Amino acid sequence: MAAARTARSARTALALLSALALATGCGAKVTDGGDAPKNAGAAGASGRYPVTVENCGVRTTYDKAPQRVVTNDVGIAEIMFALGLEDRMAGYVAPDYRADRESVPWKDGYEKVKWLSKKEITKELVLDAKADMVFAGWNYGFNEGNGFTPDALKKLGVGSYVLTESCRNGGAGKARGVMPPLEALYTDLTTLGKIFGVEDRAAKLVTDFKKQVADARATVPADGKRPTVFLYDDGRDKATTSGSFAGPHDIITKAGGDHVMKDLKDTWPTVGWETVVERNPDVIVINNYGDVTAEQKKAFLKSYPPLADVSAVKNDRIFVLDYVDLVESPRNPAAIAALARYLKEVREAA
Repeated sequence: MAAARTARSARTALALLSALALATGCGAKVTDGGDAPKNAGAAGASGRYPVTVENCGVRTTYDKAPQRVVTNDVGIAEIMFALGLEDRMAGYVAPDYRADRESVPWKDGYEKVKWLSKKEITKELVLDAKADMVFAGWNYGFNEGNGFTPDALKKLGVGSYVLTESCRNGGAGKARGVMPPLEALYTDLTTLGKIFGVEDRAAKLVTDFKKQVADARATVPADGKRPTVFLYDDGRDKATTSGSFAGPHDIITKAGGDHVMKDLKDTWPTVGWETVVERNPDVIVINNYGDVTAEQKKAFLKSYPPLADVSAVKNDRIFVLDYVDLVESPRNPAAIAALARYLKEVREAA
């Protein structure tokens, strides 16, 4: 047993040294919030470093682009794929979600980049991958409860980039969100474009996504009644839903719906069913993920007695979007377009 512990200690030390060496090569330095270099904004486009960026209130200077990024969750991996950064990735961690991976423009990323784990991301996994950066989010991998945080990774010599949708606000750090969800997506694309020197590609993605959203919004009557929409994530005794800081809020609103939980200043809160009954949504959007299928969730909603008189249930107006459509990801604009088409049908049928 002593020999086994010694061998494990030696492997851990070697992994730690490798991670430290890679992080040093990446040259990421957390700054004190002082002035950024004058050339920081153009560094990515010109290939010149250092470049200083701000992510969730933390300013970091990169002497070169990270070379071995590990991402957590499918939407975050697809942000990297959309930017064409597969060759800068050591792998991704994500459950086996049901979302279609064949029809997205960046499907090759799934073939090129190693799927490291379908389970929880850990420090050991990151060290084994010789990562120099982890791209994750609070409750999307980063979690103070298990000690997997940017500060903990920094002590191991590994840098972090935090998904902007998940940025903390408030002193207790319980509420999340510092900007509208779609703005968070555009912010991450732009910032990562600077870090990795692909600013032109990032700018084109943002422009294309904004046009896709604008085209969807153009189908919404300016003075028409908006169908009220409730996002059902999961839950039986209570419902997990979306507040105003999570992706579904922007998706529902820009698709022409009135988000019934827009007053909840959080990302994924839990509410009692009596609140859903009181707000009586015209449409329910199901988040399709996890062990419970969308069909099972729909069957529950339609069979749960307290919801029998809710307009969406009574009129069978239940729409399904995949998890990756609803968390921050490059699929958000297409999700807005799809929901806008459905809500248009609801309006016309009313």
